[in-house]
Amino acid sequence: MRTFYSFTLILSLSFFVSSFNRVESNDFRYKNKSNETTVNINSDDVDSEIKNDFFKRYSDLKKYKSDVMSLYKNRTVGSIWYDEEDINEFGTVLYEKAKGTNDLIIPYQKEIDQLFDASSDTKLSKTDADMLLSSLYIVYAKKNTEDAKKKVSYDAMLKDFLNYSTIEELTAKSSTEEAVVSFDQYYKLETVLKQYKRLDRSKKWKPIVPEETPYKDLRPDAVSSTIAQVRTRLYLLGDLKNDSKSNVYDRELMDAVMKYKVRNGFKPNYILSEEHIKEMNVPIADKMETLRLNMERCREISAQMAGSDEYVLVNVPSYEMKYVKNGKVVLTSPVFVGAPLTKTTIFNGEIDRIVFSPYWTVPQSIVNNELKLKMAADKNYLADHNMEMVNGMVRQKPGPDNSLGLVKFMFPNADDIYMHDTPSKTLFDFEKRTFSHGCINVKLAKELAVAMLKDYPEWNQQKIDKAMDGKAENSFKLSKKVPIFITYFTSLVNENGEIGFFQDVYERDLQLNPEAAPATADVN
Repeated sequence: MRTFYSFTLILSLSFFVSSFNRVESNDFRYKNKSNETTVNINSDDVDSEIKNDFFKRYSDLKKYKSDVMSLYKNRTVGSIWYDEEDINEFGTVLYEKAKGTNDLIIPYQKEIDQLFDASSDTKLSKTDADMLLSSLYIVYAKKNTEDAKKKVSYDAMLKDFLNYSTIEELTAKSSTEEAVVSFDQYYKLETVLKQYKRLDRSKKWKPIVPEETPYKDLRPDAVSSTIAQVRTRLYLLGDLKNDSKSNVYDRELMDAVMKYKVRNGFKPNYILSEEHIKEMNVPIADKMETLRLNMERCREISAQMAGSDEYVLVNVPSYEMKYVKNGKVVLTSPVFVGAPLTKTTIFNGEIDRIVFSPYWTVPQSIVNNELKLKMAADKNYLADHNMEMVNGMVRQKPGPDNSLGLVKFMFPNADDIYMHDTPSKTLFDFEKRTFSHGCINVKLAKELAVAMLKDYPEWNQQKIDKAMDGKAENSFKLSKKVPIFITYFTSLVNENGEIGFFQDVYERDLQLNPEAAPATADVN
């Protein structure tokens, strides 16, 4: 037998570097640089070297050797459990099912666990890893074969296992105790989590180190090594199809930056500020933890939403409202929400009324803390701000300057939270939009009213325009209440399958995981 060192040299110069794929020809050539002589080596001999070496180092698997090698016998691509450099879905399903099988003894479990541990710096080669997983498959299959004494073709069984049409079923059966989650975001986030795990294992996620000190905003046509690093990051995240390595902020990168910003709730422009670099530098381990936390939040979402053909969804961290009807997103609008001291309450309700040209009854807390001093200093303060005192309460009259704008949406609740229009449209230009006393201010409030009244023929566009002229309050009770869900998701997958990560504005992530630091990272 050749020495292990000669085998290693042969292995490093052959197609076996990426896996132990068979070559189509009967031999390949290796040229020795020292004397330029040519050595012919039969691929079966090299294959035998790999087998013997692997089972020599993992001696507890020798009894499975023939079954393991039968899996590779007729494969033109040797690797079974890898897609390029990452473990594929079938490898993940195999691992989860094996771990969930009672009384299954997994040889070399520590080494296998390391393959699926994002924090582990495993030294296993892909060849060893693939054969370990093949051995795990044999162990698992033997445990789950009805007649263990009967001769079984494990390679034939493998064809059924490696079938995308059955992978959903395999995953579903991995745990009989796993409850079905009504909110489909759970499964979308789970898919992204798997992608981030693969990215983490690839070791390609490197911190972006800005060239500029102190940092200066980067704009189109800028030239900087920071640009090249941002380009690589956006390529890894899927916002960029190719990584040209260029350090020029070109048109291709502009489109990728815009895509990145929109899905993550940033202001849609081409400026790369220090804040954006910090967000890109959040460790991937923190991103994965955020995905896990939000998967857990999905379990808390009422099945009512999944079963509703019409509802409004407000997500506080993304400052966004969606109106869904017949399973489709009809309208999406920016919102601003409660400040940290007057947080918007997270709850479910039902919209039962739309009020046009509303009065605003000022909460007594605002009167006590803000208005009394102003009223004392200026006796005309109420009149100058289109306000009046009624039954000891201060209210603002309808009109374009009313704090509630020209329409509000009512859903009875103990905290007196509701959605409404606002005259302060410029506040929607901010990325962090926590300005209100708790209510939800909707940028496209009129458009929402129009969309919600589509099924009410009497409310045509002309009637809605007149009701919103700001002259007199007009309240309409909906014959069919519309569910509203005010949620707190710091990561969500949008309709295009793109993941977005948002600021933990009320530090609720930190409350769920107090050991974790806030999701920020230095640019240095």
